[in-house]
Amino acid sequence: MSFRLKHINWKYIVGEILLLFVGINLAIWFNDWNSAKSIQKDKEIALTKIKGEIEANLVQLVENRTENQKIPPFVHELDGALNEQDQLLLSPTDWENFRAKYPNFIVAIDSVFIGDGIYNYISDTSLYLEITDLSSIAWEISKSTGIFHEFGYDCLYDLQGMYYTQDLVRDEMKKATDALSNRSIDDLVKVLKIINQLEVQLEGQYRDMIENIDNCK
Repeated sequence: MSFRLKHINWKYIVGEILLLFVGINLAIWFNDWNSAKSIQKDKEIALTKIKGEIEANLVQLVENRTENQKIPPFVHELDGALNEQDQLLLSPTDWENFRAKYPNFIVAIDSVFIGDGIYNYISDTSLYLEITDLSSIAWEISKSTGIFHEFGYDCLYDLQGMYYTQDLVRDEMKKATDALSNRSIDDLVKVLKIINQLEVQLEGQYRDMIENIDNCK
């Protein structure tokens, strides 16, 4: 009894193996490419949202700082105008100039002529603090989804620094609100000076990030 081995087509087998190998690698490459494309799209969406958030915060920051920083000079000028008896003795011209400079802070209730063109102005003083609602929603969402890890070290470093300064502004604004509620004007003025320094720094960080955020993509 004899046996015959069938002819083995090695070219066919090798070809099938190569096709299988190429197919698997193409599938892996396509999956990686698709995943990378999805990550890039998510990253661009996150950065667009963050940029919009920063732009809105910047507008609020500048507008409210302009109003809030009128309080310290007003308090300083008012203290300088009051005599030892806390009387506000001014000429009508000086009073009108003072009132025009700070229209939202002081209103005359009555005036008594003292002499020599000077009046004792009995006034009502009201201080209003503009609360800047600085949003960090887009930033918090990017952290919760983990997409912020794709931003790159330099970009991530700048963003974290910017939002840290923003948190400091928020904390100091809370102190200013408490001081105003407690009618502690000296404390309010001190806190507003700190806030001004922080907001100037934050404004610079906002503007730099808006200009350079596209580099994070």
